Amino acid sequence: MNRNLCVQGIRLFFCVVAVAAAGGVEASPDRQYAITAPLAAQSLLLDGTAFGRQLIVVGERGHILVSADSGATWDQAAVPTRATLTAVDFADGQRGCAVGHDETIVCTYDGARTWTRVHTAPEEERPLLTILFLNETRGLAAGAYGAFMQTDDGGQTWHHRDIGEGDLHLNHLSRAPSGQLYLAAEAGFLFRSNDDGEHWQELPSPYTGSFFGMLPLADRIVLAFGLRGHLFRSDDAGDSWQQLDTGVVELLGHGTMLDDGTVMVSGLGGTVLASTDGGRSFVLSRLSDRRGITAVLQAGDGRLIRVGEGGVEPLRLPRPEEKTREAGNTPTVTRNMP
Repeated sequence: MNRNLCVQGIRLFFCVVAVAAAGGVEASPDRQYAITAPLAAQSLLLDGTAFGRQLIVVGERGHILVSADSGATWDQAAVPTRATLTAVDFADGQRGCAVGHDETIVCTYDGARTWTRVHTAPEEERPLLTILFLNETRGLAAGAYGAFMQTDDGGQTWHHRDIGEGDLHLNHLSRAPSGQLYLAAEAGFLFRSNDDGEHWQELPSPYTGSFFGMLPLADRIVLAFGLRGHLFRSDDAGDSWQQLDTGVVELLGHGTMLDDGTVMVSGLGGTVLASTDGGRSFVLSRLSDRRGITAVLQAGDGRLIRVGEGGVEPLRLPRPEEKTREAGNTPTVTRNMP
Protein backbone atom coordinates (compact mmCIF):
# COMPACT_ATOMS: atom_id res chain seq x y z
CA MET A 1 0.00 0.00 0.00
CA ASN A 2 1.32 3.42 -0.88
CA ARG A 3 2.38 5.02 2.38
CA ASN A 4 1.53 8.49 1.10
CA LEU A 5 -2.11 7.44 1.39
CA CYS A 6 -1.68 6.68 5.08
CA VAL A 7 0.37 9.48 6.55
CA GLN A 8 -0.72 12.68 4.92
CA GLY A 9 -3.21 13.40 7.69
CA ILE A 10 -0.24 13.91 9.98
CA ARG A 11 0.69 17.25 8.46
CA LEU A 12 -2.46 18.14 6.60
CA PHE A 13 -4.85 17.44 9.50
CA PHE A 14 -7.28 16.00 6.96
CA CYS A 15 -7.51 12.66 5.15
CA VAL A 16 -6.85 14.33 1.81
CA VAL A 17 -4.93 12.28 -0.71
CA ALA A 18 -4.09 14.46 -3.66
CA VAL A 19 -2.02 11.73 -5.31
CA ALA A 20 -4.53 8.90 -5.06
CA ALA A 21 -5.68 9.10 -8.65
CA ALA A 22 -2.12 8.65 -9.87
CA GLY A 23 -1.36 5.84 -7.45
CA GLY A 24 0.95 8.11 -5.45
CA VAL A 25 3.53 8.57 -8.23
CA GLU A 26 3.58 11.43 -10.70
CA ALA A 27 3.33 10.42 -14.35
CA SER A 28 6.20 11.87 -16.40
CA PRO A 29 7.35 13.98 -13.43
CA ASP A 30 10.04 15.75 -15.43
CA ARG A 31 7.37 17.42 -17.59
CA GLN A 32 4.65 18.12 -15.04
CA TYR A 33 3.84 21.55 -13.69
CA ALA A 34 1.07 22.45 -11.26
CA ILE A 35 -2.08 23.25 -13.22
CA THR A 36 -3.03 26.92 -13.14
CA ALA A 37 -6.38 27.02 -11.35
CA PRO A 38 -8.60 30.12 -11.09
CA LEU A 39 -9.77 28.98 -7.64
CA ALA A 40 -6.35 27.94 -6.33
CA ALA A 41 -6.62 30.51 -3.53
CA GLN A 42 -9.70 28.63 -2.29
CA SER A 43 -8.15 25.16 -2.46
CA LEU A 44 -6.66 23.21 0.43
CA LEU A 45 -3.54 25.12 1.49
CA LEU A 46 -1.25 23.80 4.19
CA ASP A 47 1.47 26.24 5.20
CA GLY A 48 2.81 29.70 4.56
CA THR A 49 5.38 32.33 5.44
CA ALA A 50 5.52 36.13 5.39
CA PHE A 51 8.14 38.77 4.55
CA GLY A 52 6.67 42.17 5.15
CA ARG A 53 3.74 42.58 2.77
CA GLN A 54 4.77 39.50 0.77
CA LEU A 55 3.07 36.22 1.66
CA ILE A 56 3.82 32.76 0.22
CA VAL A 57 1.50 29.78 0.79
CA VAL A 58 1.63 26.17 -0.43
CA GLY A 59 -0.83 23.31 -0.71
CA GLU A 60 -2.41 20.52 -2.69
CA ARG A 61 -1.56 19.72 -6.34
CA GLY A 62 1.69 21.68 -6.16
CA HIS A 63 -0.06 25.01 -5.64
CA ILE A 64 2.12 27.93 -4.54
CA LEU A 65 0.42 31.30 -4.19
CA VAL A 66 2.19 34.62 -3.72
CA SER A 67 0.75 37.92 -2.52
CA ALA A 68 2.62 41.21 -2.67
CA ASP A 69 -0.11 43.22 -0.92
CA SER A 70 -0.63 41.53 2.46
CA GLY A 71 -3.12 39.01 1.09
CA ALA A 72 -5.45 41.35 -0.77
CA THR A 73 -4.65 39.61 -4.09
CA TRP A 74 -2.88 36.37 -4.96
CA ASP A 75 -0.89 35.10 -7.95
CA GLN A 76 -0.28 31.42 -8.62
CA ALA A 77 3.36 30.57 -9.31
CA ALA A 78 4.51 28.16 -12.02
CA VAL A 79 5.72 25.16 -10.00
CA PRO A 80 7.37 22.06 -11.54
CA THR A 81 5.36 19.47 -9.58
CA ARG A 82 1.80 18.35 -8.92
CA ALA A 83 2.70 16.73 -5.63
CA THR A 84 0.92 18.13 -2.60
CA LEU A 85 3.20 20.60 -0.82
CA THR A 86 2.97 20.52 2.96
CA ALA A 87 5.43 23.13 4.28
CA VAL A 88 7.52 26.13 3.20
CA ASP A 89 10.32 28.17 4.73
CA PHE A 90 12.70 30.87 3.51
CA ALA A 91 16.35 31.46 4.35
CA ASP A 92 15.91 35.15 3.50
CA GLY A 93 13.68 37.29 1.33
CA GLN A 94 14.96 35.65 -1.86
CA ARG A 95 15.81 32.02 -1.11
CA GLY A 96 13.33 29.45 0.11
CA CYS A 97 12.02 25.91 -0.40
CA ALA A 98 8.78 23.97 -0.10
CA VAL A 99 8.48 20.25 0.64
CA GLY A 100 5.76 17.66 0.24
CA HIS A 101 4.56 14.35 -1.16
CA ASP A 102 6.91 12.03 -3.01
CA GLU A 103 9.81 13.52 -0.99
CA THR A 104 9.47 16.53 -3.29
CA ILE A 105 11.51 19.69 -2.70
CA VAL A 106 11.06 22.80 -4.86
CA CYS A 107 13.10 25.97 -4.32
CA THR A 108 13.18 29.60 -5.36
CA TYR A 109 16.14 31.96 -5.48
CA ASP A 110 14.34 35.09 -6.64
CA GLY A 111 11.73 35.79 -3.98
CA ALA A 112 9.13 33.21 -5.12
CA ARG A 113 8.88 34.46 -8.71
CA THR A 114 10.27 31.22 -10.20
CA TRP A 115 10.62 27.72 -8.73
CA THR A 116 12.91 24.77 -9.48
CA ARG A 117 12.41 21.18 -8.43
CA VAL A 118 15.66 20.12 -6.79
CA HIS A 119 14.66 16.71 -5.40
CA THR A 120 11.92 14.10 -5.70
CA ALA A 121 11.85 10.40 -4.78
CA PRO A 122 8.33 8.95 -5.17
CA GLU A 123 9.73 5.44 -4.83
CA GLU A 124 10.62 6.18 -1.21
CA GLU A 125 6.93 6.75 -0.34
CA ARG A 126 7.93 9.16 2.42
CA PRO A 127 6.20 12.56 2.38
CA LEU A 128 8.20 15.43 3.80
CA LEU A 129 6.13 17.35 6.34
CA THR A 130 8.30 20.19 7.67
CA ILE A 131 11.22 22.40 6.65
CA LEU A 132 13.36 24.90 8.54
CA PHE A 133 16.23 27.10 7.37
CA LEU A 134 18.82 27.90 10.04
CA ASN A 135 20.70 30.47 7.95
CA GLU A 136 21.31 31.37 4.30
CA THR A 137 22.92 28.01 3.51
CA ARG A 138 21.80 25.38 6.00
CA GLY A 139 18.29 23.93 6.06
CA LEU A 140 16.61 20.84 7.49
CA ALA A 141 13.56 18.90 6.35
CA ALA A 142 11.77 15.97 7.98
CA GLY A 143 8.73 13.79 7.46
CA ALA A 144 7.14 10.38 7.59
CA TYR A 145 8.93 7.16 8.50
CA GLY A 146 11.97 8.91 9.91
CA ALA A 147 12.73 10.95 6.79
CA PHE A 148 15.33 13.62 7.58
CA MET A 149 17.26 15.68 5.03
CA GLN A 150 19.77 18.52 5.08
CA THR A 151 21.09 21.16 2.70
CA ASP A 152 24.30 23.14 3.14
CA ASP A 153 24.08 25.21 -0.05
CA GLY A 154 20.85 27.14 0.37
CA GLY A 155 18.58 24.36 -0.92
CA GLN A 156 20.29 23.55 -4.22
CA THR A 157 21.17 20.02 -3.09
CA TRP A 158 19.86 17.84 -0.26
CA HIS A 159 21.14 14.68 1.37
CA HIS A 160 19.52 12.15 3.68
CA ARG A 161 20.58 11.85 7.29
CA ASP A 162 19.92 9.22 9.93
CA ILE A 163 19.20 10.97 13.22
CA GLY A 164 18.49 7.72 15.05
CA GLU A 165 14.72 8.04 15.47
CA GLY A 166 13.73 4.91 13.53
CA ASP A 167 10.59 5.19 11.46
CA LEU A 168 8.75 7.78 13.54
CA HIS A 169 6.72 10.37 11.70
CA LEU A 170 8.61 13.62 12.29
CA ASN A 171 5.95 16.31 12.08
CA HIS A 172 7.40 19.74 12.81
CA LEU A 173 10.73 21.54 13.16
CA SER A 174 11.07 24.84 15.02
CA ARG A 175 13.79 27.08 16.43
CA ALA A 176 13.95 29.01 19.70
CA PRO A 177 15.27 32.58 19.99
CA SER A 178 18.24 31.05 21.84
CA GLY A 179 19.03 28.86 18.82
CA GLN A 180 17.88 25.51 20.18
CA LEU A 181 15.94 23.36 17.73
CA TYR A 182 12.81 21.35 18.53
CA LEU A 183 11.19 18.45 16.71
CA ALA A 184 7.61 17.29 17.34
CA ALA A 185 6.78 13.71 16.39
CA GLU A 186 4.13 11.02 16.62
CA ALA A 187 3.39 8.80 19.62
CA GLY A 188 4.27 11.51 22.13
CA PHE A 189 7.90 11.93 21.10
CA LEU A 190 9.60 15.32 21.45
CA PHE A 191 13.23 16.14 20.65
CA ARG A 192 15.67 19.01 21.18
CA SER A 193 18.99 19.85 19.54
CA ASN A 194 21.58 22.19 21.01
CA ASP A 195 23.94 22.06 17.99
CA ASP A 196 21.90 23.06 14.93
CA GLY A 197 20.50 19.58 14.38
CA GLU A 198 23.71 17.55 14.49
CA HIS A 199 22.45 15.60 17.51
CA TRP A 200 18.98 15.19 18.96
CA GLN A 201 17.99 14.51 22.56
CA GLU A 202 14.66 12.87 23.42
CA LEU A 203 12.72 15.00 25.91
CA PRO A 204 10.45 13.73 28.68
CA SER A 205 6.99 13.74 27.17
CA PRO A 206 3.73 14.69 28.89
CA TYR A 207 1.52 12.78 26.46
CA THR A 208 1.60 9.56 24.42
CA GLY A 209 -0.48 10.89 21.51
CA SER A 210 1.00 12.57 18.47
CA PHE A 211 2.39 16.11 18.59
CA PHE A 212 1.98 18.26 15.49
CA GLY A 213 3.92 21.31 16.56
CA MET A 214 6.20 23.00 19.07
CA LEU A 215 6.39 26.76 19.50
CA PRO A 216 9.49 28.05 21.33
CA LEU A 217 9.08 31.45 22.96
CA ALA A 218 11.57 33.54 24.93
CA ASP A 219 13.30 32.57 28.19
CA ARG A 220 13.26 28.78 27.58
CA ILE A 221 9.47 28.70 27.30
CA VAL A 222 8.15 26.11 24.82
CA LEU A 223 4.62 25.07 23.86
CA ALA A 224 3.82 21.61 22.48
CA PHE A 225 0.44 20.73 20.95
CA GLY A 226 -1.27 17.94 19.06
CA LEU A 227 -4.18 15.53 19.07
CA ARG A 228 -7.50 16.10 20.86
CA GLY A 229 -6.77 19.65 21.94
CA HIS A 230 -3.72 18.73 23.98
CA LEU A 231 -1.52 21.74 24.77
CA PHE A 232 1.46 21.80 27.13
CA ARG A 233 3.83 24.50 28.37
CA SER A 234 7.44 24.16 29.53
CA ASP A 235 9.44 26.81 31.39
CA ASP A 236 12.73 24.89 31.15
CA ALA A 237 13.25 24.21 27.43
CA GLY A 238 11.24 21.00 27.47
CA ASP A 239 12.69 19.27 30.54
CA SER A 240 9.30 19.35 32.30
CA TRP A 241 5.76 20.21 31.25
CA GLN A 242 2.44 21.58 32.50
CA GLN A 243 -0.81 20.79 30.74
CA LEU A 244 -3.14 23.64 29.77
CA ASP A 245 -6.89 23.07 29.82
CA THR A 246 -7.90 24.23 26.35
CA GLY A 247 -11.53 23.17 26.57
CA VAL A 248 -11.39 21.67 23.06
CA VAL A 249 -10.90 18.19 21.60
CA GLU A 250 -9.98 19.28 18.07
CA LEU A 251 -6.50 18.65 16.73
CA LEU A 252 -4.13 21.58 17.27
CA GLY A 253 -1.57 21.87 14.49
CA HIS A 254 -0.10 25.37 14.24
CA GLY A 255 1.38 27.95 16.58
CA THR A 256 2.72 31.43 16.03
CA MET A 257 3.64 34.57 17.96
CA LEU A 258 2.41 37.89 16.59
CA ASP A 259 4.37 41.12 16.53
CA ASP A 260 2.63 42.38 19.69
CA GLY A 261 3.58 39.21 21.61
CA THR A 262 0.20 37.50 21.33
CA VAL A 263 0.60 33.73 21.05
CA MET A 264 -1.88 31.89 18.84
CA VAL A 265 -2.44 28.13 18.53
CA SER A 266 -4.96 26.92 15.93
CA GLY A 267 -6.29 23.76 14.34
CA LEU A 268 -9.33 21.85 13.21
CA GLY A 269 -12.88 23.08 13.58
CA GLY A 270 -11.92 26.73 13.21
CA THR A 271 -10.24 26.61 16.62
CA VAL A 272 -8.09 29.58 17.64
CA LEU A 273 -6.51 29.84 21.09
CA ALA A 274 -4.91 33.18 21.97
CA SER A 275 -2.63 34.10 24.86
CA THR A 276 -1.38 37.53 25.94
CA ASP A 277 0.64 36.29 28.93
CA GLY A 278 3.38 34.27 27.29
CA GLY A 279 1.39 31.07 26.92
CA ARG A 280 0.36 30.76 30.57
CA SER A 281 -3.34 30.96 29.72
CA PHE A 282 -5.41 31.00 26.55
CA VAL A 283 -8.77 32.32 25.42
CA LEU A 284 -10.74 30.25 22.91
CA SER A 285 -12.44 31.57 19.78
CA ARG A 286 -14.09 29.51 17.06
CA LEU A 287 -14.59 30.62 13.48
CA SER A 288 -18.21 30.32 12.44
CA ASP A 289 -17.45 28.26 9.34
CA ARG A 290 -15.55 25.68 11.43
CA ARG A 291 -13.01 25.16 8.64
CA GLY A 292 -9.65 23.81 9.72
CA ILE A 293 -6.70 26.19 10.03
CA THR A 294 -3.23 25.01 9.03
CA ALA A 295 -1.37 28.31 9.49
CA VAL A 296 -1.89 31.91 10.61
CA LEU A 297 0.26 34.56 8.92
CA GLN A 298 0.82 38.17 9.91
CA ALA A 299 1.56 40.56 7.09
CA GLY A 300 3.81 43.59 7.48
CA ASP A 301 0.82 45.89 7.95
CA GLY A 302 -0.45 43.77 10.85
CA ARG A 303 -3.17 42.05 8.88
CA LEU A 304 -3.82 38.40 9.81
CA ILE A 305 -4.36 35.74 7.14
CA ARG A 306 -5.62 32.24 7.82
CA VAL A 307 -4.49 29.32 5.70
CA GLY A 308 -6.34 26.01 5.56
CA GLU A 309 -9.40 24.19 4.30
CA GLY A 310 -10.86 27.35 2.80
CA GLY A 311 -7.63 28.43 1.13
CA VAL A 312 -6.35 31.88 2.14
CA GLU A 313 -8.59 34.56 3.62
CA PRO A 314 -8.47 37.31 6.24
CA LEU A 315 -8.65 36.15 9.84
CA ARG A 316 -11.21 38.03 11.88
CA LEU A 317 -11.67 36.53 15.31
CA PRO A 318 -15.17 36.41 16.78
CA ARG A 319 -15.91 37.17 20.40
CA PRO A 320 -14.21 34.60 22.65
CA GLU A 321 -16.72 31.93 23.62
CA GLU A 322 -15.06 30.56 26.74
CA LYS A 323 -13.26 31.91 29.77
CA THR A 324 -9.48 31.88 30.05
CA ARG A 325 -7.96 28.43 30.40
CA GLU A 326 -4.96 28.24 32.70
CA ALA A 327 -2.16 25.75 33.13
CA GLY A 328 -2.38 23.09 35.80
CA ASN A 329 -0.24 23.29 38.91
CA THR A 330 1.55 19.96 38.54
CA PRO A 331 4.01 18.98 35.81
CA THR A 332 2.88 15.89 33.90
CA VAL A 333 5.45 13.45 32.52
CA THR A 334 4.40 10.08 31.18
CA ARG A 335 7.56 8.76 29.52
CA ASN A 336 10.36 7.61 31.80
CA MET A 337 13.75 8.82 30.65
CA PRO A 338 16.98 6.84 31.09
